[in-house]
Amino acid sequence: MVEGVARRRGLQVSIGPIGTGKTTLLYCLQHILLHEATPERPLRSAFVVNPTLTPDELFEALFDELEIRASAPTKPARLRALHELLLASYKNNGAVVVIIDEAHLMPAELIEEVRLLMNLDNYPVNVLQVILCGQPELMPLLARPALAALRQRISVASSLRALTLTETRAYIAERLHTAGLNGETPFTSPALEEIFRISSGVPRLINSICDQTLAIGCRRQEKKPGPDLVIEAAEEMGLAHFASGDVEGPALPASGLAATGS
Repeated sequence: MVEGVARRRGLQVSIGPIGTGKTTLLYCLQHILLHEATPERPLRSAFVVNPTLTPDELFEALFDELEIRASAPTKPARLRALHELLLASYKNNGAVVVIIDEAHLMPAELIEEVRLLMNLDNYPVNVLQVILCGQPELMPLLARPALAALRQRISVASSLRALTLTETRAYIAERLHTAGLNGETPFTSPALEEIFRISSGVPRLINSICDQTLAIGCRRQEKKPGPDLVIEAAEEMGLAHFASGDVEGPALPASGLAATGS
């Protein structure tokens, strides 16, 4: 994503199943971009977290985030103000980044508005950078014939997946290290395998199961939580079926980019 913005690729699409860290990565992306911005290369960014909006509400959200002031609350005035921002950004070698999370929930008319907004960017380089991020249902949505014009603009597509067992071990170790742990992980190897089995490698579930397991271990003063505590934690979280092994964990694609660090 950072490379796509840096290389002025225009429209990016990123997908991933629930809990694989999409929103975390988007916030991380925004933080990196704002940190790298300089007076010589200014950057404005807007982060839309709820795309179930009307076109007018989308404009209002974007203008608030981008700190744009239009001369009137009309669409022509807003488009003129946005065009002026893009022109100023182009002259200053800057960029305007629009990030839309949960994009699979966008109404068709809102997706069309995004395409029309991108038509304002008619400079030698793409000043307006748009990132659509959502669950895998986003791709069938964009595959509709009516959205062919927008689909042709997609220059970067990426996907997240669940973690493997090896990645899950490394992920848990890194989270514990970041939290201040010095030394080896308190989880036994069988406990880590159980965490992976129940969570199917989904980072959000890994976080919750580990947290609950450590809480139980703390109450019982067990310094090395084993698989039995992991199963108990999962049952307390309402994951009884997964914990018992009666059914498999959440089904997730086996390919794509790992969500490590999310």
